[in-house]
Amino acid sequence: MTDSTVLLDLTDGVATVTLNRPGAMNSLDVATKVLLRDTLQQVADDPAARCVVLTGTGRAFCTGQDLKEHIEILQSDSSEQLFRTVEEHYNPIVTAIATMPKPVIAAVNGVAAGAGASIAMACDLRVVADTAGFNTAFANVALSCDTGASYFLPQLVGKARALDLLYFPRTVGAAEALELGLASKVVAAADLGPEVGLLAQRLAEGPTLAYASIRRAVDHSAGHGLADSLAFEGQMMSLTGATADHRTAVAAFVAKEQPVYQGR
Repeated sequence: MTDSTVLLDLTDGVATVTLNRPGAMNSLDVATKVLLRDTLQQVADDPAARCVVLTGTGRAFCTGQDLKEHIEILQSDSSEQLFRTVEEHYNPIVTAIATMPKPVIAAVNGVAAGAGASIAMACDLRVVADTAGFNTAFANVALSCDTGASYFLPQLVGKARALDLLYFPRTVGAAEALELGLASKVVAAADLGPEVGLLAQRLAEGPTLAYASIRRAVDHSAGHGLADSLAFEGQMMSLTGATADHRTAVAAFVAKEQPVYQGR
């Protein structure tokens, strides 16, 4: 196992980004935040990465801010760093996840807390081990929410439930997470890797330009009315209708064959 706190593997079109601080529950110190931000931007820009999986090593997916480092910085002469980390690290991390032109899966292997929960919420799909859970955590340390929690959590569970989970942080187990809409699917912990692998491969082999356009259309509709959303859907249909993938799919349908997509 490499000493890097963020691991990247790109195999058969699937880029797996793994937080690798198991002894610290994959919490995010400054060095890890920088590496995660840069790694996500790298895979976002890499056409060879057709689907992205985010996960963690050990017992946690990600427990958010490294509070040990946080306390050290808070007590130091450079405490202004604490107020820059949202702009310099957390915002670019969640923006890369939410806007990259390819599907993103969170393989939630353990607890996802604070910014770790926010990161999972920003992904398209959350496949959750039955031993895992979510905890917003922010209010427990007298902080507001960050890393997109105010945006993604209400979309997943509704405003009233989101405020309840943010005001009164608690660990939401996998079964309840599925019921609330935080989890897309819950699987046995031992099956998480194989289940996510099959899902990621299916997405990587699919029409990635269409997936990217669907992501954009769904995101656009969250902040616009019906007329604007319909107009944007029209733009995305024109864009995808002109692709080689669309022509391939139609020809394969007529020939009763399986299409092979090229992402163009």
